[in-house]
Amino acid sequence: MKTLTILSAGLLLSLALPGPLEAQIHVRSSAFASGGNIPAQFSCKGANTNPPLQFEGIPKGAKSLALIVEDPDAPGSLFTHWLIWNINPAATQIAEKSIPQGAIEGTNDFGKPGYGGPCPPSGTHRYFFRLFALDQTLDLKTGAKRSALEHAMKGHVVGQGELMGRFSH
Repeated sequence: MKTLTILSAGLLLSLALPGPLEAQIHVRSSAFASGGNIPAQFSCKGANTNPPLQFEGIPKGAKSLALIVEDPDAPGSLFTHWLIWNINPAATQIAEKSIPQGAIEGTNDFGKPGYGGPCPPSGTHRYFFRLFALDQTLDLKTGAKRSALEHAMKGHVVGQGELMGRFSH
């Protein structure tokens, strides 16, 4: 299990680290500041719906966007809260309680498609909302898992950005 976690995190790093040709995307939320606390309404303690996200700086050549929301502080391994891809690169936001038209959601580590909000068993955890600009749309079916998304994205990231929020049990 540990080896899988390390490999998955390593693959994510190879996808996410900006190279000389990758653009930096600015990701923010009107619901919480970068590094701030995520409101309970976006967690398992509240409505468990996705927070609003805004982004700018999408590279002109991008054909689609993908979003991975994860908790690196989960006991035992990296925990995926949301996978969404084939977001139109002309989009500038993901509204609260919604997904952009035409976007596809994968299966999170709760074993369900869609968003699963912060729900740490104890302490304060960090939640990263990582947005990737891709040079192609992805041929993945609804409900695909993180490993399939990462594999499909490999070599196609042309820009990236992230927003980090915290949530306490």
